[in-house]
Amino acid sequence: MTKFSDLKLSPKVLKAVEEAGYETPTPIQEGAIPPALAGRDVLGIAQTGTGKTASFTLPMITLLARGRARARMPRSLVLCPTRELAAQVAENFDTYSKHVKLTKALLIGGVSFKEQDTLIDKGVDVLIATPGRLLDHFERGKLILNDVKIMVVDEADRMLDMGFIPDIERIFGLTPFTRQTLFFSATMAPEIERITNTFLSNPERIEVARQATTNVNITQGVVMFKASRKDREASEKRQVLRMLIDAEGEKCTNAIVFCNRKMDVDVVAKSLKKHGYDAAPIHGDLDQSQRTKTLDGFRAGTLRFLIASDVAARGLDVPSVSHVFNFDVPSHAEDYVHRIGRTGRAGRDGTAIMICTPRDEKNLADVERLVQNEIPRLSNPLGNDTAPEAPEETAKPERAKSTRTRSRSRSDKDAKPKADEAAPAPSENIQSETTQTETKQPEPKAAEAPVEAPKSDKRAEDKAAKPPKQDAKKDNNDRRGQDSNRGRDSNRGGRDNNRGGRNNNDRGGNKVVGLGDHTPEFIGLSFAERPDG
Repeated sequence: MTKFSDLKLSPKVLKAVEEAGYETPTPIQEGAIPPALAGRDVLGIAQTGTGKTASFTLPMITLLARGRARARMPRSLVLCPTRELAAQVAENFDTYSKHVKLTKALLIGGVSFKEQDTLIDKGVDVLIATPGRLLDHFERGKLILNDVKIMVVDEADRMLDMGFIPDIERIFGLTPFTRQTLFFSATMAPEIERITNTFLSNPERIEVARQATTNVNITQGVVMFKASRKDREASEKRQVLRMLIDAEGEKCTNAIVFCNRKMDVDVVAKSLKKHGYDAAPIHGDLDQSQRTKTLDGFRAGTLRFLIASDVAARGLDVPSVSHVFNFDVPSHAEDYVHRIGRTGRAGRDGTAIMICTPRDEKNLADVERLVQNEIPRLSNPLGNDTAPEAPEETAKPERAKSTRTRSRSRSDKDAKPKADEAAPAPSENIQSETTQTETKQPEPKAAEAPVEAPKSDKRAEDKAAKPPKQDAKKDNNDRRGQDSNRGRDSNRGGRDNNRGGRNNNDRGGNKVVGLGDHTPEFIGLSFAERPDG
């Protein structure tokens, strides 16, 4: 059996490994460390949780033990897809390099630029960074990558999923062509193969297991869940999760619950805390300080349930995770391998349970096709007939239904008046309405209330009143026609305008008073001729 002492590591590194409690290397460590020490490029493919971080950390420390870094010019570079994974690599570096005088810097988002610039200005041997923050420092002129001798890309397929491939290609172009490159991942997509063929020179390929396989010491299962009603799916699905946790009992010492969306992470965490479970969320939208605090609490055992997005699915090393619950079937089949790889680490047994709704069955088929195994089906703890677990979520549809019922009853009451109320005749209604219009003195509302006619009577009144309105309109049209005729007559000399004084005042029915028998004197006066005329 191979031991770490057989891998030609430096004595100081071997001492740190022994103090950490490790004696025998994992298959990926046994295959990757010798060619890395020889200066060759390495392409490592292995299941998650098999010790890939130590596969590049140990040879890096051995190779960098001699030499000194210059200001702003790191000697090695480690790229990680997430802040948590980068912080974990930094912790491993501290563990294995405590007997070697090497400096490091961690460049991740959520931390002040000033503190990171101070470390870079002093000169660092190992620079551990996420691609975005690394390029931020480079564009600000605070970083020079011309002296990088060893470059490591950890979780390369995750870089592809997160859209970092253009940044990775740019960073490769900023580093020397003579660098040594180490690629590690649990899966190897075609796009990653293209990058390895472009930027790696005759790499040593170490594939200790078939790509995208799961550990045999992880017990897997899936619950095929169908809600009793569509609007109750979310609440019933959370109830299924709680019942699965309770069914595991004391075996579930701690667990990670994975959700596809950040919004669901917050909702599930809040629901579990509401029902008495010790849970906290972690996803990319949270502050880095809060993410670090939550993850530290989970590692220390003070937090039992970690509700996470895929930000925690890659590379996080918490050896004692007993269970992984997939609240959602992952959209990408490769993520399933990484998610359940958080349990069953370092030879321990683990359990992975997934909840699948009807719309997720296609994704489930992709997962089973990838792992080349059918995931055992588990019984639904809620059964087929499910009562709503959270009545407050279904209260809104019930209120809307009752509102519609009331509106229909009102319309029926308007359309059909009560039998004991006598509907007055239409003619009587018209006469009473005309009387009220002429007097313009309506009675007070209090007096009208006892004898108020039903609304349907008002509609009858309107129908009875429509014919007079149509006659009035017809009269108006006739009068307009007469006025237009009068206008044409007035153009012929205005003879008709003096006959009886017909003008627009005729519409009111008022007659024009004539001059009578008396004739004014000025009419009989004769016109005198002008003196000059």
